[in-house]
This record gives sequence, C-alpha cells and structure tokens, in this order.
Amino acid sequence: MDSFKGRVAVVTGGASGIGRALGFVLAREGARVALADIDQGRLDTVAAEIVAQTGAEVRGFQVDVTRADSVAALADAVWWAFGPVHLLFNNAGVGLGEAQRAIWTLPPEDWRWGLDVNVLGVVHCIRSFVPRMLESGEEGVVINTSSSNGGLRSLPNTPIYAASKAAVTSISEVLYQQLLREGGRVRAAILFPGPHVVNTGILASNRSRPAAYGDGKEPAYERMEDLVRATGLKMELTEPEDVAEFALQGIRAGRFWLLPESEESDRKLSERTENIIARSNPAPAL
Repeated sequence: MDSFKGRVAVVTGGASGIGRALGFVLAREGARVALADIDQGRLDTVAAEIVAQTGAEVRGFQVDVTRADSVAALADAVWWAFGPVHLLFNNAGVGLGEAQRAIWTLPPEDWRWGLDVNVLGVVHCIRSFVPRMLESGEEGVVINTSSSNGGLRSLPNTPIYAASKAAVTSISEVLYQQLLREGGRVRAAILFPGPHVVNTGILASNRSRPAAYGDGKEPAYERMEDLVRATGLKMELTEPEDVAEFALQGIRAGRFWLLPESEESDRKLSERTENIIARSNPAPAL
C-alpha cells in the first residue's frame, strides 16, 4: 500500500499516545480516520484537533475493546459512516501499575484486565473487521501494536504486560499466515514502538480500570521518565509521532516486522535466540 489518500483507517486507543499520533499522521496523508477509544471526552477533543489542523475527515467512536459486542458495534458504525476499511490499527493497550511487583503477588483481576484489553481487544477487532475486509475485495492491512517487552523478549518488571505482548506477537504471526491463504489481498503487520521507551501516558491507564479490578495498591510509576530511571534503561525517550511515521513507512514498504533498528535490542534478541538454540538458561535481565 503505497498511498493512504482516501483510505479508511481505524485506530483503537486513538484518544492518546501512539493512537493519537497515528490519527494525525494518517489525516495528513489524506486518509479518512475513525478513532476509537473508551474515553469519549478525550476522543472528541482529539478528533476535533485533527480536523482543525488537517481538514481531514475524522470521526470518534467510543468502544470498549474488552467487549466483543462493543467492537462489533464499532465495525457496524464505521462501515456505515465510511464504507470498507483498509487499515486497522489494533493499538489499544494498558499498563497495569505492576512494575517492581513479584508475579505471584499480582491478583487475578489484574491479569484478567490486562489480557482483556491487550490480547482479547486485538482478537475482538480481528473477528469483527477482518471478515468484512476480506469480503470487500480491497487491499488492506491489519497492524497490531506489540512491544519488544514480551513481544520479543520479556523483562521481569512487568509480567502481565510482557505476557500480553508475547500473545500479540503470536497472534500476528498466525494472522499473517492465514491471510496469505486467503490470497494476501489483506495482510498483517506488527508494530514494535521504539527504538527507545515511548513517551506515552500508558502508565496512567488505571483511570479506565474497572472498579472491581486490582488490589488498591498505587502503581509504582506514573511517568515514563520515572520508569526508565528506576529500571536502569537508557534515559532516552521516543515520541509517539516518530512511532506513527515509522509505522506508515513500514506499511508502504510491505513489511510485517515494523521493528526500529536498535543495536541494543538486536543484541539482546540475539542473546535470547542463542540461549534457546543452545538449550541454556536465560541471561540475567534488568
């Protein structure tokens, strides 16, 4: 897909962070954009900002990606408003305030919420949108947002988040192969935001946590700067706008692995792969 002009793009998690940045970049490229998010107020504000700055056709749709019926209603609404979808960005995701906590202390409700949003949110969107994208006969791309943490190798600081992103990588690889069997008109890609920790508000995800979930403990960090400093990662952040631009470049090039180049990331991924091939123990991590 070498041009986005006139294409219909759906972006979940579109009210903030990478989703918001994708909305702006797609609109500037001439796409017709459907932003979807659980936060109606922030969604309306972002959609209005994009329209004011770009003049593009942008609409906001409230959705709860943890609910299959809500995502199905989103698909109905988007098809009614825009027609066939060409780009589906399964980008909605949450951080759980789990950093620096032992995996055996995390309550089942936290696991349920994290997996409901980060994994089943992707599954629900695939189920509701992909059959219609195939039926339309038009070119399309499904882009799932993963993370190098879990999606490629797992850091010990965030067990639920890492597990969810490992699942997204597996789902994306399966989707890629199955879409090839359908003729390849619609294809899959997977986005790994980076190359550094991305400067988003995902650590504030608790604002959308169901009231019955969690154990009442405050998250260890509220800002990405605090997380980076405490975990010993490089004190360098990637901005959401850079991630969005990189994603569109990769889609144009027809790539599946939308993974920024990083010597450090490549080295650690190579170490993990070598450990697996050698049947040896995992290397110590942060």
